[in-house]
Amino acid sequence: MRRLFPVTDPTPAAEGGEWSLDELADAYAYPAGDGPWLRANIVSTLDGAAQHDGRSQPISSDTDMRIFGTLRGLADVVVVGAETVRMEGYRPARARDAFAARRAAAGQGPAPAIAVVSGSLDLDFSLPLFVSPLVPTLVVTGAGAPPDRIEAARSAGAEVVIAGEGSRVDPTRVVRELAGRGLRRQLAEGGPRLLGQFVAAGVLDELCLTLSPMLTAGDAQRITGGPSVAVPERFTLASILEEAGFLFTRYRRI
Repeated sequence: MRRLFPVTDPTPAAEGGEWSLDELADAYAYPAGDGPWLRANIVSTLDGAAQHDGRSQPISSDTDMRIFGTLRGLADVVVVGAETVRMEGYRPARARDAFAARRAAAGQGPAPAIAVVSGSLDLDFSLPLFVSPLVPTLVVTGAGAPPDRIEAARSAGAEVVIAGEGSRVDPTRVVRELAGRGLRRQLAEGGPRLLGQFVAAGVLDELCLTLSPMLTAGDAQRITGGPSVAVPERFTLASILEEAGFLFTRYRRI
């Protein structure tokens, strides 16, 4: 792997080869501060597809997955939409020895919590994600969610977080409610509808976008969906890494 930008950064020892997890963790470290920081991690093909056959794995790479694991290793919480949980077969985050010391020094638990955003709570609460996580899974929903589904979530061991009125989940409240539980370092992994809501609400601080050197055609979703913003929000380029034609970019809100 090689760094393309910023060119003035110190060169890692493994420049041109495989970076260590420590080097990746340093490159993707969250900014200092007490307030919440919401970053999204997503992959896209050259022609804008966020998935192939409903999943992101076919357009990813081994290095992309190492960065995926690194971003999880740094996060307090992974935020994901219910449809992505169903399509991608989400499982609980696991503790990794490579990040244990770094997480302990930052006052973090052994693994990030998974926060599933769902207004209807149409979820299978018998899955390992809910009944056997290392860290209790959070279910983020609105105050008007079906009471029987709220009870099912709690009975499975999940923590229910109310972040909206009626059946609607307010993306601004999602960020605030999670931060209020000490989950400041937030990582959104999709899907496109949830990421689009974060963008429209103006609460996305950083986008970690992997550009995959593939073309898929078809009608796959973009990386964001849902309502558009009145004025496009400008982000600034923070870094670019490259390996085997994949570009691993980071953009931060100005």
